[in-house]
Amino acid sequence: MLYPAAFLMEDARVTYSYIIHLADYSDGVLYVLAVVLLIALAVMIDRFWSLRVTMIRGKTIIRETAAHSILTHADLSGLLRQATGLPEAALIDTAIRHLDTATGETMANRLDESIMLIAPQLDRRLWILDTAVTLAPLLGLFGTIIGMFHAFSVLAQPGHAPADVTAGVADALVATAFGIFIAMLGLAAFNALSNQVRLILHQLDSMKMMIMNRTDGLAVVPPRQPGAASRTSNELATA
Repeated sequence: MLYPAAFLMEDARVTYSYIIHLADYSDGVLYVLAVVLLIALAVMIDRFWSLRVTMIRGKTIIRETAAHSILTHADLSGLLRQATGLPEAALIDTAIRHLDTATGETMANRLDESIMLIAPQLDRRLWILDTAVTLAPLLGLFGTIIGMFHAFSVLAQPGHAPADVTAGVADALVATAFGIFIAMLGLAAFNALSNQVRLILHQLDSMKMMIMNRTDGLAVVPPRQPGAASRTSNELATA
């Protein structure tokens, strides 16, 4: 059993040495690409988890809201407690604060304002993926060009072998392949995350419409200014 283990350890050392050779062949560009990949993966995992949870919990709040034919202060307060930490909470809080003073278009404008304030929080850090999609292939191409310099510099040495140039070109192309791989992975993740953001914004628009439909006509008439009643009585007496 010792022989296979020793063979695997030797193979791992050879693989590690080859990776270091490739990175050095590109003058460290592969190291930069590895950092770009790690950052992109961190953003993917964070945003996938956050947006997925937001979307699932948001569907629950929408179902709870749809179950009400009319939304009173007590109903909205209950929904607000359930929506803690969700974008829908901002809409519900806005509806509670303006339920007695705003109706129709005024309420709709208040809710639209809340959605506009929430939207930038949904797609935060997605610009990092967008940057990685564009930057990674360029870095890979840059690393390949540097590797080509090293490969063809062999021609200037006496007694060179053509196989050395061919092997050098193959090693140089690894940087381009790595950069394209990062770009493909980042592009797929960026499109998927952008679609999730779009669905969450659709949920917010749906929540806005439900609040409007279930609070229309509930707002009280603003109180009259002091002295309004006496003026009305005087006018009636004069008439």
